[in-house]
Amino acid sequence: MSAKPTREEITAPGNTVYVYEWAVRAWHWINALCITVLAVTGYFISNPPPSMPGEASESYVMGYIRFTHFATAYIFTMAFLGRAYWALMGNHYARQIFWLPILSRNWWRGMLQEIRWYAFVGKHPAKYVGHNPLAHLSMFVAITLGSTFMILTGFAQYGEGAQHGHWAHTVFSSWVIPLFGQSQNVHTAHHVVAWLIVCFVITHVYVSIREEIMLQQTNISAMITGTRTFRK
Repeated sequence: MSAKPTREEITAPGNTVYVYEWAVRAWHWINALCITVLAVTGYFISNPPPSMPGEASESYVMGYIRFTHFATAYIFTMAFLGRAYWALMGNHYARQIFWLPILSRNWWRGMLQEIRWYAFVGKHPAKYVGHNPLAHLSMFVAITLGSTFMILTGFAQYGEGAQHGHWAHTVFSSWVIPLFGQSQNVHTAHHVVAWLIVCFVITHVYVSIREEIMLQQTNISAMITGTRTFRK
């Protein structure tokens, strides 16, 4: 029985590894689209555009914006639940963003090395098949915890508007709003975390392009084909 290949052997120049299964790739792009739509519509909900001339019922601008935001939130939530399910059914890399190996010294060493690398003060870091430790932590905090937080606070606000008797009020508003003290605190927290996620997305795009160029391994195309190729 052959020994299990080491990470160095797997990431050797010229190797191609199947990493991201179809469900993970589909969720990634659906999630990216949802975050974009939610960010844009959320911005206009918190900063409404100038009033339109004529009767409000004839233009219904804010109504369409709010409907788009709410409908996208449903898709975002269902996609996240589907992704959580696939974390149980998929391969090792499908589970990565839902847990952190905080007891692993190598993981923390890799984290420090990645921080120094991104700060342009460290040497070329080790290559990883899935997420490197810093990306792993960032995805867990911004996507896993961030998405959970936005779903809870978002549906709490939605249920508050729908009032007593609505499922969202019973499931979310009835405990989320008291937990925060008052409704305005929920609105503020939802707004702040939304901006943090937007900042994460911008950083994520930059880092993916940077890693593709500087580490000579496929990152962007890996989320299309599912495979990662190590060029050197």
